[in-house]
Amino acid sequence: MKTFEELGLQASILESISELGFEHPSPIQEEVIPYLLANTGDVVGLAQTGTGKTAAFGLPMLQLVDSNSRSTQGLILAPTRELCVQIATEMGRYGAKLPNTRIVAVYGGEDIRKQLKDLDRTPQILVATPGRLLDLIKRKKVFLDKISLLVLDEADEMLNMGFLDDITEIIEQTSDDRHTLLFSATMPREIASIASRYMHNAKEISVGKRNEAAKNVEHNYVLTKPTCRYEVLKRILDFNPDIYGIVFCRTRQETKDVADKLMIDGYNADALHGDLSQAQRDSVMSKFRIRNLQILVATDVAARGLDVNDLTHVIHYNLPDDRDTYTHRSGRTGRVNKSGISIALITPREKGAIRPIEKEINRTFIQMDIPSGLEVCQRQVLNMAERMQQVEVDEKLQKYLPNILELLKDMSKEEVISRFISLEFNRFLEYYKNAPDLNSMMKREAVSGDGDFKKSRRDVRRIDKGNTIRLKIDKGRRDGFEPKRLLGLINDVTNDKSINIGDIDVSPKFTFFDVDKSQLSRLIDAFANNPKAKGVQINEVKGEQKSSSGRSGGDRGERRDDNRRSSSGSRDSRSSRDSRDSRDGQSFGRRRERVEDKRPSEHSTSSSQKEDRISKRKRW
Repeated sequence: MKTFEELGLQASILESISELGFEHPSPIQEEVIPYLLANTGDVVGLAQTGTGKTAAFGLPMLQLVDSNSRSTQGLILAPTRELCVQIATEMGRYGAKLPNTRIVAVYGGEDIRKQLKDLDRTPQILVATPGRLLDLIKRKKVFLDKISLLVLDEADEMLNMGFLDDITEIIEQTSDDRHTLLFSATMPREIASIASRYMHNAKEISVGKRNEAAKNVEHNYVLTKPTCRYEVLKRILDFNPDIYGIVFCRTRQETKDVADKLMIDGYNADALHGDLSQAQRDSVMSKFRIRNLQILVATDVAARGLDVNDLTHVIHYNLPDDRDTYTHRSGRTGRVNKSGISIALITPREKGAIRPIEKEINRTFIQMDIPSGLEVCQRQVLNMAERMQQVEVDEKLQKYLPNILELLKDMSKEEVISRFISLEFNRFLEYYKNAPDLNSMMKREAVSGDGDFKKSRRDVRRIDKGNTIRLKIDKGRRDGFEPKRLLGLINDVTNDKSINIGDIDVSPKFTFFDVDKSQLSRLIDAFANNPKAKGVQINEVKGEQKSSSGRSGGDRGERRDDNRRSSSGSRDSRSSRDSRDSRDGQSFGRRRERVEDKRPSEHSTSSSQKEDRISKRKRW
């Protein structure tokens, strides 16, 4: 294994990287650095994110520029503001012993007046996003005629974001005798076109096979219903209490919704998407980098170029629309010889999309079982015990011990531990106490042959008909009410999915449903005291236990958001429904609005448009 000294770097740069703790170059650095220092020619570098690309082009650039010249000689183009700042920061650290070499970052989303001031003393090295750079060129504040070294970092991502025309315009303003370095994780046709048009005798330096995923990333998938995605995500997170990862979503709206649900459920999570201001993006990323956030929920566009160390997981809430995007996503973890896990949540219909990705990244996906409630609780309790074992006890606590020991003297060690864990986990254990087996549910669906789950029945616990109470809510079909709306309302009001709900009947003005007698008071209290139930009256039905409609929602033990009208499964339910529909003058054959699957609103901002454009690409 070579050292940095063997690559030909000068003493001042070697001193800086030594202080940063770097001892040996990565494979991409070992090949790129001596080649550039020899001024041999252009380079196409194919390597995954996190392989040390910034140092590969940054260290020789620092050595090659003339620090005494007042002209910009090195230009680095990056797709996002975050990556732009990150590159400039790293370059500053590498060049800490080069006081006369100035590095300036310019990017959109920040007051241009500050950046103009930074450009008053012309930097030798400029790091920029394409849009802001073109703006500065048009203002005649930046000149590219002296550029001797041009770097296109994350080139495939820049093209995915729609920067091809901008990049072309920028390149054409640089001198013909420049050296061009193009770094990309993948090699799509558009990248090859740029290389052939603007690069001369470029040497291709590839770390691993083209488009191959990082070797230390484990690729998994989980089969789920579309309506159970969030519950499955929650189980994965709970089963991995020390998780530090990114959840990728398709759209801005989905990103917001998932992040909001996670925060409501008590997770240290936040969202990153194109609707956020630069200050908000910076705040979110700052918290994530210092681990004040465990989970970052992000769109692909917003997360372009993110470089965060030690991520344990990447979770694909939905599969991306193209295979290259999957490679980028999964490459966020498993960096610098660390292991990582990539998990895709897919429906049975999407299972066929896994094979093309496997061929693209040269990896095999492993199907994971969804953790059961028992498994989740076991993992959480053991994790807590391990943390207790490793925690350092502050000496200041010693003075409190005599009183504590006296208070607990009649308890055994096992009893003390049990009660202590109960303090932390009673609510958690209660949530998972009656959690359904999602894997069994999936197996039953597979047997039924309905991969889309549009006609599937719920995985339920049957309610003892002799132990139920019939309730009535003053909302019916005329109010747009139906079984899924009722279940969603009860979930929101009680924040407890363990309440057993039985048959549901919907009439024009009212909705009737059965509830377990033992849970009646809890339900009534929740509706009386929760603001979410304002304007909704709930009453016990005396005497007649079924509405005249005969419409039944079937037995419901575990309530979850659902996008389908439920059925009791009785043989005469269809005739009953048809009969009632005729009486009421209502048609139930119309397609109804999906309550949970809300479409994202359209925005006119450029970042938002690009996210939507990417999300709408055809599936492969």
